[in-house]
Amino acid sequence: MGEAIGVAGAAAGIGVGAVFLGAGLAKLRNRRVFPGVVANYRLLPEPLVAPVAVTLPIAEVVIGLALFAGLRVAAVPAGLLLLAFAAAMAINIGRGRSHIDCGCGRPELRQPLSRALVVRNLVLAALLLPLLMPTPPVGSALWFVALAFGVALYLLTLLANALSALAQGPLAMERNSR
Repeated sequence: MGEAIGVAGAAAGIGVGAVFLGAGLAKLRNRRVFPGVVANYRLLPEPLVAPVAVTLPIAEVVIGLALFAGLRVAAVPAGLLLLAFAAAMAINIGRGRSHIDCGCGRPELRQPLSRALVVRNLVLAALLLPLLMPTPPVGSALWFVALAFGVALYLLTLLANALSALAQGPLAMERNSR
């Protein structure tokens, strides 16, 4: 049982770490527009928008690298960020502001807020729970299994994001208005 939890934790660390790393790097590449995304959530006082917009992508890259490297302690800030993102999205959806971009890191796939994104973040946070449990280190053969599952988790997250963005994109809106 401990070995299975260890493999699940390692897979989650790799998959969620890659999600954080990809999102943080995308935000850094688009750092000129990211403050507007943060401001659009209307949750922070104006003086905090710029500092959050600067530090959040860096934090995501650091957390992603730490998870990817197997540093179990990184599951705590990663989980807290995912829960904060889910809460920010849910608050704005509740306010009727689901049209704003989630800021998930892929500007080429502008992604309006949705319940699916909230659930995605909650699931990713829950997947990190095995990293908080004391388990023996994952052996080399099982590490490759964890790597395969971690990469699959990352790819499934990318696929879900792309499908969600496309389902809410201009072509889908045009088709639905007919």
